[in-house]
Amino acid sequence: MTGVVRGELAVDGRRLSYLDFGGDGRPLVALHGHLSEGAVWGRLAEELAGEWRVIAPDQRGQGESERAAEYTREGYLADIEALLDHLGVEKAVLLGHSLGGINAYQFAARHPGRVEAVVGIEAPVVLGLEGPNPLAFLLGLPYRAPTRDGLIAGLGPAAPYFADRLRQDADGGWRLPFHPKDMYDSEELVHGDHWADWTATRCPALLVRGTEGVIPAGQAAEIVARRPGTAAVELAGDHLLPVTAADELAAVVREFLATL
Repeated sequence: MTGVVRGELAVDGRRLSYLDFGGDGRPLVALHGHLSEGAVWGRLAEELAGEWRVIAPDQRGQGESERAAEYTREGYLADIEALLDHLGVEKAVLLGHSLGGINAYQFAARHPGRVEAVVGIEAPVVLGLEGPNPLAFLLGLPYRAPTRDGLIAGLGPAAPYFADRLRQDADGGWRLPFHPKDMYDSEELVHGDHWADWTATRCPALLVRGTEGVIPAGQAAEIVARRPGTAAVELAGDHLLPVTAADELAAVVREFLATL
């Protein structure tokens, strides 16, 4: 898209980078999930252009944002608050995928006056109470290598998922757009029972669930039933709807936003 601007702000001495897709529309902050970055919302920004100003941060430790000392819930929420303050945005729609969706409804629970609506895409309310960390495979991956080819070789079967987003550092070396251990820790710290946060607010909300995603059908029904003002849409697809069903997702979000 033309007119996209990359901006940044300092939060606790580190760089938090974001994409501002521009326009004079109402503000919508789009939060990506683990192993992603703000650019994943390009198709959504196209669909909403003219009516909504989409602002998509690279969340801490991912994309162009620098690594943080920790990846706690409160740390992520403080980043969102700092971004809104930096932009001079008093109130916005918060939309997020997976980790980003959880960040969105938890921020709304703590700052209800700053959130017009919440859109959670494959964003569970209860997760990780049983079973291993699904990002444990990252711990076997290299973070950095002297050459791009060397890093791709070291990534092995994971290379196709990240090859087009590798970063080159000033010294010529290449690295992943996230640190594997950071993302493993972040996943650990997002696990839990978040019903209190989900049910704390009454602004309009939308849950988008993939038929092959991570939210069980029973939990999705409960997410809607336990919180007034919540709608739900099911899309054919897996957990990675912003990538695997980008057009369908953009249309669903636009339809929901038109009701606000």
